[in-house]
Amino acid sequence: MKNLANNLLLLLFVGIAFSACDKDQIEADDFGIFSSLDDETVIIEGLIDSDIPEYWDNYIANFPNTNRMIMKDCPGSTDDIANWEAARAIRNHGLATHLPSDAVIASGAVDLFLCGTSRTREAGSQIGVHAWANGNNDEATDFPVGDPEHQGAIDYYVDMGFTLEDAEAFYYFTINAASADDIHWMTDEEIDEYKLLK
Repeated sequence: MKNLANNLLLLLFVGIAFSACDKDQIEADDFGIFSSLDDETVIIEGLIDSDIPEYWDNYIANFPNTNRMIMKDCPGSTDDIANWEAARAIRNHGLATHLPSDAVIASGAVDLFLCGTSRTREAGSQIGVHAWANGNNDEATDFPVGDPEHQGAIDYYVDMGFTLEDAEAFYYFTINAASADDIHWMTDEEIDEYKLLK
């Protein structure tokens, strides 16, 4: 039993060490899903993961004059908390966000789009929303309106410039629009109604 406990402690230590090494492997010139179009324009394309805050810090350190973010094919996020952290940092830097005509953004990538101090899109771009699910097989709609489980997203939208009323309206629209394993592509009318552009 003592050997088992020691082995478990060793595995825990090794796991922590490898996790730390993974973080250390993000070099200063590693921008992840960010790439430069020019000194003022960043392109983001790909799945948003837990390393996005570090990728953004690296990018803006190398391109400090960046003032516009173009989003292309961004299917979502694997880590909402990291996504919101990076989005708040991007907003603090004053970037505008834009969707070209071939852009397809969904789920957590929509949250990232909303960090823009101005937000524009071209006809043909697609914005997809759905409910979230947690590791306990609970979906957002399993929790009643006003439950604390909803507050993180609502607070995030308020931080992105939405009024509390508009933040709640958009959030509850998203979680009821499609289940966690489905997607709802917003119409032009819905994009206007929920004030995604500004």
